[in-house]
Amino acid sequence: MLIMNFNSTTLIITIVISLMTESVLAQSVTFSRDIAPIFQQKCESCHRVGAMAPMPLVTFDDVRPWARAIKRVVATGEMPPWQIDKSAGVRDFKNDRSLRSDQIETIVEWVEEGASRGNPDHLPPPVSWPAGDRWVYEALFGPPDLILTSPEYTQAASEPDVWFRPVTETGITEPRWVRAIEIRPSTSQGRRITHHAIAKLDQDEPDNGLRTNLSDDLGPGLFMEWAVGKQGEMMRADTGKLMRPGSRIWWDIHLHAVGEEITTSVEMAIYFYPETVIPKHRQVLGNFNAITGDPRNLDIPPYSKTMNQGTHVMKQAGRIENFQPHMHQRGQAMTMEALLPDGTERLLSRVNNFQFNWHNNYIYSDHAAPLLPRGTILRFSAWHDNTRANRNNPDPSQWVGWGDRTIDEMAHAWVNITYMSDEDYLTELKKRQKNYPPAQ
Repeated sequence: MLIMNFNSTTLIITIVISLMTESVLAQSVTFSRDIAPIFQQKCESCHRVGAMAPMPLVTFDDVRPWARAIKRVVATGEMPPWQIDKSAGVRDFKNDRSLRSDQIETIVEWVEEGASRGNPDHLPPPVSWPAGDRWVYEALFGPPDLILTSPEYTQAASEPDVWFRPVTETGITEPRWVRAIEIRPSTSQGRRITHHAIAKLDQDEPDNGLRTNLSDDLGPGLFMEWAVGKQGEMMRADTGKLMRPGSRIWWDIHLHAVGEEITTSVEMAIYFYPETVIPKHRQVLGNFNAITGDPRNLDIPPYSKTMNQGTHVMKQAGRIENFQPHMHQRGQAMTMEALLPDGTERLLSRVNNFQFNWHNNYIYSDHAAPLLPRGTILRFSAWHDNTRANRNNPDPSQWVGWGDRTIDEMAHAWVNITYMSDEDYLTELKKRQKNYPPAQ
């Protein structure tokens, strides 16, 4: 017969309870072990000190007060902002910051279980984000090779929106190929009043031996567009944007009042390829309207939903690098399709939940960026919701047309295309099929 005294029984019970507690804790979702890695990957790029988001979400003490709000916006898909339809068209993106379904479930479970800290020893190493005035791409390429700054503008505390369009000389004296670009307001205060900034590259395109491929016939195109939610642009291997001697940047900067006088400018960091490196393909940024003919034909009656379409014929073969829809407060959805010369139609991308406050640039992964032959028709379709059901609608009783103001509307997409010859297109297509054969 086994005889135990009171002390030994208490000790056994204590050990059992301790083991059970450790087992429960091991199964529970904790910030240190489960949530912090997700936030590092998907949230900290915006939610850290000095970044654009209103609060940091780096430490447990940062996150815990916002736990229930985080659960709500994550469960509804409001955050992280990623409005593209994952079930349609291209599904692989270089900059995908959306949460997987299992990550959403983990965050929701963590909040419902009480949002515990967990063992601090389980925390992943902190992410080393650029500090102060450092540019994001410095970690890859070192300091920018060229920084161009627009003249300053002082926005009054209360005045209509302003479109500031100065010119900045680049100082380029020889052809240089660009591999990455970043644009940002020059000050943290400037971020409050800068809605977007477009940098247009103005330069001569002479037939003087500087031509490198057929895309030179298209001109320089736009250089880069920045809006809230966008970081920068980096070219794929063996592609770049060409800056010629004597080039200029024509700025188009949209500023709006926020209740106090603020002076700011916009700055652009440019990273060149080494002088001895000449990319094979030239990339051009285009503004593709989802409206037939003159974009000023956009016409949205009160209390209505409308759909408009526009097309663009590719005069050269090329690779579609990204999709970035641009509309205003009544924008609802936009698609980009390819109508191939053989009659085949392909849906490339669909943003089915456009949000004016987040101008996401969806950058296709290397193996997924659409390769399209010469003669392909790109078709852009845009939907606007001018009804009371649209919670972003300032006034559904108004008849709305095209315009620069946020109370007006637009319907276009910013798309970078890397152009190439027919021969190079076929070579790239064969390489793609060899390296990434279709799934069986």
